[in-house]
Amino acid sequence: MNKVLLLFKHEFIQAIKKPGYIILTLLIPVLALVVIGVVHLFSSMIGPAENELSRVGYVDEIGIFNAFTDQGLIQFVPFISEEVAFAALLDSEIDEIIIIPSDFYTTISIQRYTMTRELETPVGKRSIIGSFLTRNMLKDDVSPDLIDAVLTPLKLNITRLDEDGSVSDSQGNIGNIIIPSLYAFLLSMALMFGSNSLISGLGEEKESRLIEVLFSSVSVNQMLTGKVLALGAAGLLQVLLWLASSPLILNLASSVLGGFLMFIQIPSNFIVFGVIYFVLGYLLFSMLAVTIGGIVSTAADGHNLSMLYIMAGYIPLWTFGAFINFPESPIWVVLSLFPITAPTQTMLRLGVSDIPAWQMVSSIGILVLSIAIGQYLSVKIFRTFMLMYGKRPKVKEIFRALKTA
Repeated sequence: MNKVLLLFKHEFIQAIKKPGYIILTLLIPVLALVVIGVVHLFSSMIGPAENELSRVGYVDEIGIFNAFTDQGLIQFVPFISEEVAFAALLDSEIDEIIIIPSDFYTTISIQRYTMTRELETPVGKRSIIGSFLTRNMLKDDVSPDLIDAVLTPLKLNITRLDEDGSVSDSQGNIGNIIIPSLYAFLLSMALMFGSNSLISGLGEEKESRLIEVLFSSVSVNQMLTGKVLALGAAGLLQVLLWLASSPLILNLASSVLGGFLMFIQIPSNFIVFGVIYFVLGYLLFSMLAVTIGGIVSTAADGHNLSMLYIMAGYIPLWTFGAFINFPESPIWVVLSLFPITAPTQTMLRLGVSDIPAWQMVSSIGILVLSIAIGQYLSVKIFRTFMLMYGKRPKVKEIFRALKTA
């Protein structure tokens, strides 16, 4: 045990002293502060668009579009012909032109002319033009209040109830996914860099033959235990420092975004599962890193192989936007159970919806089982190939070694 503690102390100090570790630890909060500062700077430099009034000229070939010309940010100006309208546009008296053709009722199509280059009509302007047309077409047959009700976008509010019928304390809100998403991203970063650090250390010790000296005084289990625990502690410290800086960053971001982040609700079980999945995720990635570190001869070769499972660990972040409205999607359920993606995927789902108890238990159980199997196999592989230099063993050789070890 004394040897494990000595190795742990040595590896932990070496890990937190590395420039890459220090830079990454400081980079995340500093980068967030820079982004907030840039957003605040641009918001203060760019004037509000609410004060800009746009004049839209129109030619009415039907003859009924003569009311509701003042639509807030847009004022519609009638012209008797296209020639007069185009002359006014060229003289900058108006900003653009729309032509309402005589067959508008059948084609439901109008032509818009502008001096600026646009791929398509902006959504806001399209909505205002549509409101102008609709109000004029219905003005003689429908009451103004009914027209307002038809044109006003539907507001659909959601209230979550508990099993006893009372209003739940935990309500759904877009702000609720911010903390879980941020944690999932930081967790992925910590797992990736922790795994890479372990592979780098093992590869460098192999290349320098230092590993031969270590094995003269410690066993394989002692050495790997000390390394894994040290790098795990360094990764946990990194995540804790990031989370410690998050209140300040969120407060600053909330002031810049107009108080939007005030509606954030952190799931009650988030911290508990956050710690559990960090520990289990790190142990799993460590087992994979040890396995790769045992069969490769150089750190560079190990990093190339590690990309197979590191990139797989980022799949939940890549699919998050596509399935955010489908938290019970079979794809998300599978990713929550698959060991490599389970830590990140589960933390993301906690911010979107409740996760059934059987899925949480299954996810954690599969992770624990995978770690146990991975620890057994990684130690055997490392013990067999730790002193092998030169050519990397083939898959058949690895399976043969596992059978005979």
